[in-house]
Amino acid sequence: MNNNDVFKKLRVALQLRDEQIIEILNLVNFRVSKGELGNVFRSEDHPNFMECGDQLLRNFLNGLVIYLRGTKENPKQPTAVLEEIKKNKVPLSVQYKEEPSKEQTTKSTAAKKPFVKGNGPKKTFKPKDSKPENPVERFKFNSGKNKK
Repeated sequence: MNNNDVFKKLRVALQLRDEQIIEILNLVNFRVSKGELGNVFRSEDHPNFMECGDQLLRNFLNGLVIYLRGTKENPKQPTAVLEEIKKNKVPLSVQYKEEPSKEQTTKSTAAKKPFVKGNGPKKTFKPKDSKPENPVERFKFNSGKNKK
């Protein structure tokens, strides 16, 4: 198990987003961009994969201590911090639509509802017993002669 695996597992276990990880690293004055952070979380066979060094993981863990416990002068209760984070999260089952385009804003906006998975248009499927359609049959071939 390498540093990348440890970092990924901590990220998932604490349900942290990239912005939160950058904020945690800023607590210990360690600057990292969102792109560099994304490269750390990529798979090992990706061309932009970056190995998580000891310094990055060490600074993240030190920042995480400050983030959850606070400083010596201003201590916090870790459970209270985690509860506050949980309270502010939006459930993953509710996904909102993208920003409306100019054409959509002219239409009535009274029916704005969040997109919930499963409420979209229904797909129709062909039964498995039917033979697949031959794509060649859809085209009309003309040999260049006009038939009248």
